[in-house]
Amino acid sequence: MDILKQPLITEKISAMNERGVYGFIVEKTAKKPEIKLAVEKTFGVKVVSIRTIRYAAKHKSRYTKAKVVSGFTNAFKKAIVQVADGEVIDFYGEI
Repeated sequence: MDILKQPLITEKISAMNERGVYGFIVEKTAKKPEIKLAVEKTFGVKVVSIRTIRYAAKHKSRYTKAKVVSGFTNAFKKAIVQVADGEVIDFYGEI
């Protein structure tokens, strides 16, 4: 099971990247020490702090010609990771 699912690439997180703060979507059951270990092992940086945010699934419905289609969005968890001064995670290096 891979803890880090994908990096967050938004305007807000991109602005925070200059200060050494990065965002990831992580496994819902992942704990902070597990996230720290995964980031340090994957990117080779020292993690200073981690903040996590859990998003619940939301009910969505839409009306079509035949019927009402309803369902839920996916629940997920974000991790905001701050690395030590002078260290950088390069998401675009392999592009």
